[in-house]
Amino acid sequence: MRPRIVQDEGQLGFFWVTARGAPTSLPALVAADDEPDRLVATHLEAIDDALIIAAGRFGEILGGGRRPTRDERDDLRSLHRALDRLCHEYATALQATVRTADLRAGKIIGTAALFSILAREPLGLLGPAPFDGELDDPAVGVVGGFGELVQVDPDRPWLGARWVVRTEAGQRYPLTLSMLLFDSSGVNKEASRKEHLEALRTVVGAATTAGADPMAVTCALDWLLYDWLMAHRDGPDSAEIVFPKGYEPDAVLIVAAAAASAAARATFDPGLLGL
Repeated sequence: MRPRIVQDEGQLGFFWVTARGAPTSLPALVAADDEPDRLVATHLEAIDDALIIAAGRFGEILGGGRRPTRDERDDLRSLHRALDRLCHEYATALQATVRTADLRAGKIIGTAALFSILAREPLGLLGPAPFDGELDDPAVGVVGGFGELVQVDPDRPWLGARWVVRTEAGQRYPLTLSMLLFDSSGVNKEASRKEHLEALRTVVGAATTAGADPMAVTCALDWLLYDWLMAHRDGPDSAEIVFPKGYEPDAVLIVAAAAASAAARATFDPGLLGL
């Protein structure tokens, strides 16, 4: 008998059980299994299947087409918690087996992280993005200025960063990576991508350092991750994540960021990563 996945009809996400049928986690299984690669690969494909089910069931809500009903709010909470746990289990199992995420893992875990963020938004479970309430409101029309990625506090790198437009008059307007890549002129797109990924890497690296506030870490990671994922979808109506040519190794960072966000939130939501 082998460990197996349990996912009842209508269940959001899944969980593992041992050969004897006891609930367990992927990291616990790979620590003692003779074929850990097989388990890790099965886990990733099961996440992909869960995303297909979630898209069919909640696509309109996740896409912002409508707000959830009361019953759907409970389901969205179950969805994000399941995806957060499964992404964290996957990343932890990779570390335990001294393996790194490949391109397919980056795509699937990236989509799962995006679904989690989109599921938490209508529930009021997303904290403020960096500089929320501090930026100017842009007027209707074209805004002239220079886009820059601004750190909240260089001495506290776990607070993250955000793209802003700085005008010659000194105003600072909100900006996104998508706007830089697709709606702006005179932008060095490759440099913007690399700078954004470096900012995300900095927050992941600082997330568990002494003095880092888990709530602030969560807000910083979720914003930078959301901004990157939205700019790298297969299309405006798609949640499939694509990595431009040459950026395939950054799948490792996307998987790490999704896991770091879940780990930070688990410090003030203790049941988040449990079965």
